[in-house]
Amino acid sequence: MDRSDAEETVVTPWGSTTSRQAQDLRMLVDGDTAEAERPCPLFRAVDEFRRRAPPPSPASAMSPRHTTSAGSAGYAAIARLEGEFRHVLSARAFDREAEAVRLEDDDSSSVASTLGRRSSYGSQRSVDDTTDLFPADAVSDLHAIASRMAAAGYGGECVQVYASVRRTAVDSALRRLGLENTDDDVQWLERDALEAKIRHWIRASRAAVRGVFASERRLCSLVFHNLPLHKHDSTAAAHDTAFADTVKGAAAQLLGFAEAIGTGHRSPEKLFKIIDMHNALADLLPDISDMFAAGSESIDDESIRAQAAGATSCLADAARGILSEFEGAVLRDPSRVPVPGGTVHPLTRYVMNYNGLICDYEASLSELITSWPSSGDDTRATSPEHNTDSHLPLAAHLVSIIIALEHNLESKASLYKDPTLSHLFLMNNVRYIAHKVRHSPDMRALIGDEHLKRLTCKFRQAATRYQRSGWFKILDYLRDEGLRVSTGFSSGVSKLVLRERFKGFSAVFGEAHKVQSEWYVPDTRLREELRISVSERLLLAYRPFLGRFRHHMEEGRRKKSCIKYSVEDLETAMEDFFEGASASPSQARFGKGI
Repeated sequence: MDRSDAEETVVTPWGSTTSRQAQDLRMLVDGDTAEAERPCPLFRAVDEFRRRAPPPSPASAMSPRHTTSAGSAGYAAIARLEGEFRHVLSARAFDREAEAVRLEDDDSSSVASTLGRRSSYGSQRSVDDTTDLFPADAVSDLHAIASRMAAAGYGGECVQVYASVRRTAVDSALRRLGLENTDDDVQWLERDALEAKIRHWIRASRAAVRGVFASERRLCSLVFHNLPLHKHDSTAAAHDTAFADTVKGAAAQLLGFAEAIGTGHRSPEKLFKIIDMHNALADLLPDISDMFAAGSESIDDESIRAQAAGATSCLADAARGILSEFEGAVLRDPSRVPVPGGTVHPLTRYVMNYNGLICDYEASLSELITSWPSSGDDTRATSPEHNTDSHLPLAAHLVSIIIALEHNLESKASLYKDPTLSHLFLMNNVRYIAHKVRHSPDMRALIGDEHLKRLTCKFRQAATRYQRSGWFKILDYLRDEGLRVSTGFSSGVSKLVLRERFKGFSAVFGEAHKVQSEWYVPDTRLREELRISVSERLLLAYRPFLGRFRHHMEEGRRKKSCIKYSVEDLETAMEDFFEGASASPSQARFGKGI
């Protein structure tokens, strides 16, 4: 028997699935422990073939598939190894794959503890933290097969088989995590549905990267440990290529959702979910960089790292853009219908609550927001009003938003036909802004006390203007000037003028009561302070005026028609002011004359 015939004798039986030697290979999967521990005949045969095979000629060295009969026989053995490699991959996976994608909706920390925490994939600790997807004997068999295929020049084919089988498992794991394919529909989801999807993505992405991908990386490292991808090229590691080929589709799908959110329609409501996504992805970047190692020769590794970094950057840009655009949106809010009763405008509540959330995300936004507000053609951004006690650009943006809100409110105040109501509207809204700042330690720390003082000063100015506009005309009826007349050597009170004064006061106060009872001051403390202030000013003038001049009026019906209100009536009437009621409950209790 010549050498070529001997080589065929060693390997040819493995091309048949009925030979005794071929059946012995099933011990890799189905044999009992005692039998499985003995050396596999196919492994011995392939090793013997490699030992006896002559070195390839220069012409055939570029390809492992030789055209000689021995080469054909060797290829049959390799094909059988490839089939068994696929069989072990398909049959021996643990049910732990399902465990590896278990997602705790109410406690993301439990996911991290179950799946392993972020670590360097170059260290033993990272391997120990992940989930074992295959039993140890199966991993040993897979490595033994991969080693022989790589030594025979079939490392690339082995990697292809591995990726084709494991890719299905990884894709299935992501589906169980609820990470469906990203499509354009995400841009048209309702707000609540989109927020729920983002919350789920944040939890699922951690489970995918630190559980599914990390476990797959460990398995690749064990199966292809120290094996080259190509027989004559030791720089291309098989485990890097196998891992990248296995998870690149799933990774692209995972990161694609983040990119879709980052490049999608921007709205203020998305800001904080985008920050949550950015923080989650930024936290996973070291894991991704370690898994898809920077030293890898795989183009897929580099592409996935670049996509992860790009998605993170995209989310950061979206957050910055939303915050910048929000200021302009506040300034240009188009609502042109005055709110009834001059109460706090919905825009004011929305913006200040939004600012409160900005402060809740101060740590994250302070890292993302690194530039100061742009002034453009607007001098507000460079005005002294922007000065804050903080040197953070975020603080300047916060102040800029508040100033934009104040400018908008001044525009809305001009919509009221009654200037007194216009001033009350500004009082309500500026007081609300100042209250929010004063009672939020984080916001106050960012904005600073100087800006808070400016808001307080602006509120007092509006209060003073309200008093002057609403009550000076009424109080003008209670002045002494013009009441006394002189005739010869005597002087007296003009009853005609006095009657007109009392009648005029009764009319304008009655109108003020009717109107201002329908105005609304939602802040109970401010409402009481206003009532006391107006009451004191009004009664301080009315009580002495009534005491001095009521006896000059004739008794009877004419007197009652002129002097409609007692001091007690006015005190009672003031209880109705700023309640926003369409009908005054005390209307029947006063105004019947004295």
